[in-house]
Amino acid sequence: MSLTDLLQFLAAGRKSGTLKFDRAKITKQVYFKNGLIVGSKSNDPREYLGQVLLHYGKVNDAQLKAAREAQRKSGAKLGEVLVAQGFLTEQEVLDILKTRTLDAIYDLFLWNEGDFEFYDEDPLPGDLLLIEVEPTNVIMEGIYRIDELARYHTLVPSDRALLELASGWTSCLAKLGKEFHQILFLIEKQMSVAEICYHMHASAFHVYGQLYTLISEGIVRVNGEKPEDEAPAVEIEDLPESVTEMVWSAERKLEKDPEAALQIIHEALQQQPNSPEAQALLPVAEEKYVKHVYSTGGLTPQSVPQLRIAPAEMTNLQMDPQEGFVLSRINGSWDIQAILSICPFREADCLRMIKKLRDREVIAFE
Repeated sequence: MSLTDLLQFLAAGRKSGTLKFDRAKITKQVYFKNGLIVGSKSNDPREYLGQVLLHYGKVNDAQLKAAREAQRKSGAKLGEVLVAQGFLTEQEVLDILKTRTLDAIYDLFLWNEGDFEFYDEDPLPGDLLLIEVEPTNVIMEGIYRIDELARYHTLVPSDRALLELASGWTSCLAKLGKEFHQILFLIEKQMSVAEICYHMHASAFHVYGQLYTLISEGIVRVNGEKPEDEAPAVEIEDLPESVTEMVWSAERKLEKDPEAALQIIHEALQQQPNSPEAQALLPVAEEKYVKHVYSTGGLTPQSVPQLRIAPAEMTNLQMDPQEGFVLSRINGSWDIQAILSICPFREADCLRMIKKLRDREVIAFE
């Protein structure tokens, strides 16, 4: 069943529930109520709220960074923080959430493969900010994008394509807008199309359209492709908005960066302590993190930490009570295994604190 037929079926039947899509490591969920689309979630970093806000010029990098810091401290949603700090109004947040939902669904029309499943009458997530979108309007735009992307591909062959500036390109700068200037800068840095999409905080459809314009006007030209095994996986430094998206993000990071995954899970549990998804993923992430520390961190359970500062200096250290407890158990004789056995904390948390103390040069291993 095509995506068009699927959306038409759900709209005609006035269905309520969750439509889930999976492709490789990307997961998207589209929520329906009485046949209307009322929201979405995605673990695609390009579709995190912060990236969408940057793309549409609703905030700048400094404002987003300040809001993220406040969010980490308060545990509030990003949209709430932006409103509280005066960067956006509540209506602007709702409008950008609607735009994000539409962009996430439009992107699905461009998938060549993937799996889907509909969970009939599945309850809506408690943290979902509701919008209302007619599926018919989405279908019309989706079909248009399929046709347009086919046209774009006649000049921009793939995500791995490399471009170069054509001779005389500077003479065109005056008639080009800010976004085109940014793209030209990234092309000059020899980035692939995929990398340009990430750095522009934009969808592939949007960037392909701009590149098509630049190529067709002779400002840039295609100059080969990066080999498939050399195409870099660009990670956007941003946090997902909801607990569900946090869990998905943590799952994506488990293998390559279990420490980051563990941090995201803790932030999810701070927002929603009883989240079954986050609670189920926590022991998995902890196990991977412990193995990662011992295999790459130069530590073993038999490593013995030594204090590098005088006892009198400890009172000047900025640390929480748990870190202080771990530090008080470091006596130059006990190894990590012994310290873990007497600390009332989870093994992964204790190792994170020990590693942090080493990184701050409070302790060392000989």
